[in-house]
Amino acid sequence: MNACNPNQATADRPDTIRLDYAYYNPVSLVLKQKGWLEDELKPDNVKVEWVLSQGSNKALEFLNARSLDFGSTAGAAALIGKANGNPIKSIYVYSKPEWTALVTRADSPIQTVAELKGKKVAATRGTDPYIFLLRSLDQVGLSQNDIELVQLQHADGRTALEKGDVDAWAGLDPHMAKTEVEKGSKLFFRNPDFNSYGVLNVREEFSQTYPNYVERVLATYEKARQWAQQHPAELKQVLVQESKLTDAVAAKQLERTDLSNAQIGDRQKQVILAAGNVLKKSGVIKESVDVEQTVTTLIDPQFIAKVASR
Repeated sequence: MNACNPNQATADRPDTIRLDYAYYNPVSLVLKQKGWLEDELKPDNVKVEWVLSQGSNKALEFLNARSLDFGSTAGAAALIGKANGNPIKSIYVYSKPEWTALVTRADSPIQTVAELKGKKVAATRGTDPYIFLLRSLDQVGLSQNDIELVQLQHADGRTALEKGDVDAWAGLDPHMAKTEVEKGSKLFFRNPDFNSYGVLNVREEFSQTYPNYVERVLATYEKARQWAQQHPAELKQVLVQESKLTDAVAAKQLERTDLSNAQIGDRQKQVILAAGNVLKKSGVIKESVDVEQTVTTLIDPQFIAKVASR
């Protein structure tokens, strides 16, 4: 390292690395609580800042505004960001979750997606639950135009469902697990294959300027993911502590969360591409966008490949 002011970014190291933590990304909660990234970067006088993301849409906003260097999203949500000019790369898989489904109250007569026609449905635009809703509607010949979409952030969507302000909600864990366990809400339509992977994104500019630090961040992410796999009981307690959930709700979320793979590549590309085609059909992604080319430029497996080969 060059001699420098420890509070000043240089060509070979940043002053601060900003990451998000999210209740839908348990690995981020482990990494934040354990302080492993701070330990890794302390000798370089590089600070670590953590920012809470309430949903993929918020993580993408933060990345685009340069208030985050690394952000957690669903893969399909990252595609929307990339298609809209957000300069990001998806570089890591933190989970393969079934974190979204279509949800109604325990007393609701709704049992099928087709019955949502004309109904009020809460969702957070630009997130996996929203994309899940569009794909679910599409497969029964409906579109967003056939429902009354109520745009709410995830936690507010759950509240609206429980209060009866909406007929259904495109849910996201842990909020979905919470209403399922505590209110008896029903996951009336599930399809794990419509859930796009949980991916970690990096700002392109950061990855080009500090590629070594991208690898070091991913190496500590890998340490946290492997710890989470090996310590399921402790992982549940981290989730309980960080997101203020009950044991039962945390257990419900984690039983739907597969943490066994970190590599990003063709498998994720196919899932994101399928979602992208529906997003284009729905008008969320512009007609002029080449979805396949956008997915190809979004996914960058080089950094995790280097970490895995160490």
